[in-house]
Amino acid sequence: MSNKIEITINGNPVSVQKDTYLIKAILDAGLAVPTLCHHKDLTPNGTCRLCMVEIEERGKKKLVTSCNYPVRSSISVETKSEKVVKHRKLLAEMYLGRWPNVKPVQDVARLCGVTDGSRFKSEITDENPESCILCGKCVRACSEFIQEKIIDFAGRGFKRHITMPFGQTDPHCIGCTSCAFVCPTGAIKIVDDLNNPVDPIMIRDHGMKVNAEMATLDKNQCRMREVGTANIVEVMDKYDLLPVMNYQYGSHKDTWKIDSKVLKERYFTQDEPDACWFGCSMACAKAIDNFELKTGPYKGQKVCIDGPEYETAGSASNMGCFDGDFLAEFNFYCDTYGVDTISVGTCMAFVMECYENGIIDKEYTGGLEVPFGATDATLEILHQMARGEGFGVEVGQGIKKLKEKWSKMRPDMADFMHDIGMEAKGLEYSEYVSKESLAQQGGYTMAIKGPQHDEAWLIFMDMVNNQIPSFEDKAEALYYFPLFRTWFGILGLCKIVWNDVVPADNKTKYKPQDAAKIPDHVYNYWKFYEGMTGIAVDEEKMLNMSARVHNLQKVMGLMFGKGGRKEDTPPYRAMGPVTKAEYESRAERYDKQLKEQVGFDPEGKTTEEKMNALRDFRYSQYNKLMDSAYKRRGWDENGIPTKERLKELGIDIPEVVAILDRYLEKKNG
Repeated sequence: MSNKIEITINGNPVSVQKDTYLIKAILDAGLAVPTLCHHKDLTPNGTCRLCMVEIEERGKKKLVTSCNYPVRSSISVETKSEKVVKHRKLLAEMYLGRWPNVKPVQDVARLCGVTDGSRFKSEITDENPESCILCGKCVRACSEFIQEKIIDFAGRGFKRHITMPFGQTDPHCIGCTSCAFVCPTGAIKIVDDLNNPVDPIMIRDHGMKVNAEMATLDKNQCRMREVGTANIVEVMDKYDLLPVMNYQYGSHKDTWKIDSKVLKERYFTQDEPDACWFGCSMACAKAIDNFELKTGPYKGQKVCIDGPEYETAGSASNMGCFDGDFLAEFNFYCDTYGVDTISVGTCMAFVMECYENGIIDKEYTGGLEVPFGATDATLEILHQMARGEGFGVEVGQGIKKLKEKWSKMRPDMADFMHDIGMEAKGLEYSEYVSKESLAQQGGYTMAIKGPQHDEAWLIFMDMVNNQIPSFEDKAEALYYFPLFRTWFGILGLCKIVWNDVVPADNKTKYKPQDAAKIPDHVYNYWKFYEGMTGIAVDEEKMLNMSARVHNLQKVMGLMFGKGGRKEDTPPYRAMGPVTKAEYESRAERYDKQLKEQVGFDPEGKTTEEKMNALRDFRYSQYNKLMDSAYKRRGWDENGIPTKERLKELGIDIPEVVAILDRYLEKKNG
């Protein structure tokens, strides 16, 4: 069923999307519409009445404000009928009488045919060229961009004015500048001398572009304001990317119990700005009020929980714990104890799989049974970590230490534990299944600090959208993404704004070399930097700035023995199926890949034979990816920055070179 509606504007046929505001249809048709209160990124409210047009529907004519009139049926529109012209001209003259020297009012009056001044000058005429004209844009911007209500109308009639509560500066004002950005007259001015930026207007204007996109686009895209990052729980499940039972599987029949719908309906209570960053319009953090805890030192108390976000929900699914109450309590105590939900969840998933495979038992855990789905035991282990006692102390050391210890206890299971122990460089993996995304495998494991999103998040570009098909494309993405993300980090800029909302005019298929889902947002970030420092930034300058930090981080990693090809190679669970059950859960997919990509006929072969062939292929692919990525980064075949690369970046200082030399001497014996 088509959502297009055929209308006529000044006798010309026009096709518009159902529910499109009439003013947009008129402007898109290339016609002018006078207005003082309309703003493309704000909800229309018909304050000024200047955008009035005459419509005819079913033989009846009437005047309507075009800014807030949604097109829902076939109508005829006249923008310059006798009634319309008369109405606009009278209104424009009245505005000109009240505010004769305000440029937007003068412009509108001229557009409406008022050329000889106004008959309506009186004792309330305001000669100030920067007067407030009561358009209400600032009120709506405060409410819609930032979800605050710091300013509003007060008074009635000619005493109507814009103010803060009780006519005093509201301490809740976060200085976001939304009001000043949309003010058409200059009546609102921002004095920004706290950090002495070179060009605060540049910062404001580009920041407000981002804020406006969030306010207008988020509800139809990622719904960050509504449910936060939890919006992707069901998305990951749909695409077989949600970690289930230590990354064995990518979806589960019980995912609905912890998805964003359930969290919104049964748990989230706070739907307001979260002040993660003053002035941010995303408001992606969510919270649960009055949740009664069932375990731990605060048992029986009702608390406020900050979250849960996607990664915490993914940690729960990774442990096979599809329970909303557990998810909330796990979230609260991880935050309270100051431990990372990702690391705890991924580590516990490893512990659970080891338990189910007999590597550890109930006696070893101090009487705790820890199969997948063990919600009570998981919380008890978390409390033990905090108390510094029992099995929790051992689990709290992380997967790397557990693999080392348990491999000595069970050398026959050492290879298995290496395959399923989802850590790299000592850091536990984030909550995404990377088996089918070669770029994500590299993004996680080649990340200098370990497998987290600070340096790469490529699953959708690689696996879902197939935007980076070749090794060269993937290497290019693995060059750009870490540098983009490193630059964001060192400047204190949020990656979610860049990552998760696509500007309406920029929904094309992005080129791999752009390596940013939202190139426009990166440009805005450059302007933040320029507005603050006065130094113009382009892509080359940004990448070089970031590459200096990235390569210094890499050299620091070498100092701790965390550099080179071995540390950049994932545990096999991140690349492919470790167990027979894993392979057979996706047998059709894997068999097809063996036949089409490997040239291996799976017909008549055992699952073990097929798994071995797939493993050899995927390791060979990953090694090719490392070769391409290292070359693009200016590193040698072992993933070590060359002295030439350090010199090129201007960071070949003696102390840095000495660290590199010591590492190479030790490595080469």
